[in-house]
Amino acid sequence: MNSLKAAGSFTLLCIASLTIMVGTLLAPGLVSISNGLGITNNTVLLITLPSLGAVVFAPIAGRLIDKYGAYELLIIGLFLYGFVGASGYFLYGPTLVFINRFILGGVTAIVMAGCTVLISTWYKGEARLGMIAKQGMAIELGGVIFLFLGGYLASQFWGLPLALYLIAWVFLAMLLFFVPSKHKASNQVEEHITDNTKAVIGAFSLKGVYIVSTLAMTIFFTSTVLLPITMSALDYNESQIGELLAFISLVAVFTAGVMPKATKLIGETNVLALAFLGFGLSYVCFTQPSTLVLILGAILIGIGFGFSIPLLNHMTVELSAENVRGRNLSYFTMAVFSGQFFTSFMEYIPGGIHNVFIICSVLSAVVAVTLFVKNKKPAA
Repeated sequence: MNSLKAAGSFTLLCIASLTIMVGTLLAPGLVSISNGLGITNNTVLLITLPSLGAVVFAPIAGRLIDKYGAYELLIIGLFLYGFVGASGYFLYGPTLVFINRFILGGVTAIVMAGCTVLISTWYKGEARLGMIAKQGMAIELGGVIFLFLGGYLASQFWGLPLALYLIAWVFLAMLLFFVPSKHKASNQVEEHITDNTKAVIGAFSLKGVYIVSTLAMTIFFTSTVLLPITMSALDYNESQIGELLAFISLVAVFTAGVMPKATKLIGETNVLALAFLGFGLSYVCFTQPSTLVLILGAILIGIGFGFSIPLLNHMTVELSAENVRGRNLSYFTMAVFSGQFFTSFMEYIPGGIHNVFIICSVLSAVVAVTLFVKNKKPAA
């Protein structure tokens, strides 16, 4: 048995939850936090700059992981995550604060890629897919928990949410206690899995996985950025908006949990096609003012996330030889965070938010049809 004990698995899932926390933690109290930090313009950069930092630093993080080991880099990453994140409280003004947020994103790239490499080391085959599905669940569940805590703490004092970054040090202690630094894995088993990758993934290449990952995250995260604006215009209050976003995350958690069974039943490519079909239909719902239709849209977009990002993460692992897995996962990290960062510019598309939702719906439909067709073609 090469798999971790329960405490070790739980530790890796806790670390995974830090991924979505890096930017969204400040979202509920953005107004008061930005005032406290002396940010009067471009306050949304407090949320989106970590994504850009992750994109820029991810290739470096991947090479460092391949050279020095995921365990060692994850220790460094978790320490810096807590230090850099919490130290933002002591900074003031756009220059210092934005540099801090940018660096924090780079650290997050180390944490995200390092955590996934450890999962791929300790789990093989179907067990690996199941664990990566749970990783996706943990990321979204972390979004629910940290959004709630961030909002509550910000209502008490603007600087308190920044202290939550120090939870990375708790997870660091858990890593040292519950996850062994060395793993006696069978290279023969790993090579066998790698040699048979094409039979598992079909016609997908790594480049294709990265492109689909970027599209999936751009389409999904657009709802996170723009739904609060459109719902506010429809007279929904902040509490109702937060509840809908949390509901999306909960649906994504559940869907990521059933994703391994779905892939076993109909195959990876068809599951991805269903994910984009869910994205497309959700944005049709978001163009309507009805509360029930909005809830239906939330269910559909949550299904889209649960059937896409965790599966694409797994496909990256399966398509990567062990000696370059850290590098390839860092590129996956770039793809995911690029998608998040691209959403910063969505509200500037001509025609307003309604047009953006229509564009997302049409783009999702095109990708879904392309994936369905791709799956019917015989692999070369």
